[in-house]
Amino acid sequence: MSDPAPEAATLPAVTIAYCTQCNWLLRAGWMAQELLSTFGEDLGSVALIPGHGGVFEIRVDGALVWERKRDGGCPDVKTLKGRVRDVIAPDRDLGHLDRAGQAGGQS
Repeated sequence: MSDPAPEAATLPAVTIAYCTQCNWLLRAGWMAQELLSTFGEDLGSVALIPGHGGVFEIRVDGALVWERKRDGGCPDVKTLKGRVRDVIAPDRDLGHLDRAGQAGGQS
């Protein structure tokens, strides 16, 4: 196995801290997979950090983008991807995720 690309060290790092007591590993892993599927080579890493006490926090380069207690539960994927995008590439279009619900009521 080769070393990660040197440029990965300069790309944004996402951390997902999750509560092991709450059994949120699968949720955290699924969210990590969704972020990697959407942002692929735009991220340097996505790390899962086990914790306790009901923690569920998502950070991009240390900046808090979601906190369960502050933001009211765990994020849906659309919200999470939007918040990560707003930090790493604000001008990036997320395709159908950005347009979902905008066309309602228009002819």
